[in-house]
Amino acid sequence: METSEILILGKDGFDGQVLKNRLGDDGFKTIETLDQREAFHIVKNKIPAVVIITSLSHDIKDGLQSVRQIRRINRTIPIIMISRYSSEDRVISAFRAGVNDYFNVPFQGEEVMARIHKCLNGHTRHPPNSIKSGSVCPKNQKMIGDSKPMQEIRTYLQQVAATDTTVLITGETGTGKELAAELIHQCSSRHQRPMVSINCAALPETLVESELFGYDRGAFTGAIATKQGKFELAAGGSVFLDEIGDMSAFAQAKILRLIENKMIIRLGGKQDIPLEVRIIAATNKEPEQLVSIGKFREDLYYRLNVVRVHLPPLRERKKDIRDLADYVIDTLNQRYNCNIEGLTEAALVCLMRYDWPGNVRELINLFEAIYVNPPLKIIDLPDLPLQFHRNLKISDSTIDNERRYIVSTLISTNWKKAEAASKLNWSRMTLYRKIIKYKIVEHRNPPR
Repeated sequence: METSEILILGKDGFDGQVLKNRLGDDGFKTIETLDQREAFHIVKNKIPAVVIITSLSHDIKDGLQSVRQIRRINRTIPIIMISRYSSEDRVISAFRAGVNDYFNVPFQGEEVMARIHKCLNGHTRHPPNSIKSGSVCPKNQKMIGDSKPMQEIRTYLQQVAATDTTVLITGETGTGKELAAELIHQCSSRHQRPMVSINCAALPETLVESELFGYDRGAFTGAIATKQGKFELAAGGSVFLDEIGDMSAFAQAKILRLIENKMIIRLGGKQDIPLEVRIIAATNKEPEQLVSIGKFREDLYYRLNVVRVHLPPLRERKKDIRDLADYVIDTLNQRYNCNIEGLTEAALVCLMRYDWPGNVRELINLFEAIYVNPPLKIIDLPDLPLQFHRNLKISDSTIDNERRYIVSTLISTNWKKAEAASKLNWSRMTLYRKIIKYKIVEHRNPPR
């Protein structure tokens, strides 16, 4: 297994030996430098898994220049800042510059390591020019969008497809996890064999064995002929295990045995059948949390979580809404024999304002509703469903209410961030992120 490299850009005599020891114990290789230019060269050419920047001076600008330059080179690489000083202005400036997290000296090694592992679980590490940016496997054009996150996702999926490893895809409902699985399969050497999808949430425990592994003739009353299960039908191809977070404990045990032994036994059968398939799993839940509360087997989690792909929600890639809308309109035009040309700017702006909790699936459903009574040429504001307008109003109201609540709390505490965070029942980091999100600027009343 490739050893992940952590770049430490240390300044002002920072003694990071304890941190380096912890990183080494966890299997990381550290690269240290005091020189910014050398650090930028390493980020550009070696692409470390995480960058840690230490800053021990009083100067609020110290370290932020390095963060901004690294962000110009690589927009996605996780950056953690460690500083001896943590004024509100310093922390907010660091988040605005692009750091993923901020720790004070002295810091808790467990917290830093937990954050590093969390960054790595959600980060796709690959050279930016290893495959043409935004290129798509010609057999699959359904992952629509030209935003930076989607370009990187498509590129990474094709790199994953070139291997034969097990893949775990995470993301909210409606983000396109099955499409990602299809792209991996279609761009792999297995594309001429089938990809069989299994909805783990819809598997009755009494039918797990017969559905997944099949049964022999005479296995039970009514089994008049031998039947192949879904895994056997996918032989030589791929199996997509959707919603693994809802898989029963019994099914988990059976899947784990299959992965470990690469064998199946049909229900009522006596002979092991060798099986060669690639497994792609997906969940809209946090698998680590499911493991921690005992709802998912830890050994199965480690078997599935070999390569991790996280699909961003639509609210984090709103630039793609125009392309997605065009694609859905073209598809529905063909299906319903219509000739709608597109959206007005006013309608598009309305779609861009909404946060899409149901993600791409919700967007598709919206257009399906429009085509019940379609306009003649172009979709305008009045053509958007009434329920969408209601949801948008609620969304706008919720955002506005939260912003006003935060400002009110800050004013009531005389803009003391720690006290305000306590009253809001948030961590200070959560409050800082909200301040940045809502562009809240401190305004104090002048003294009389």
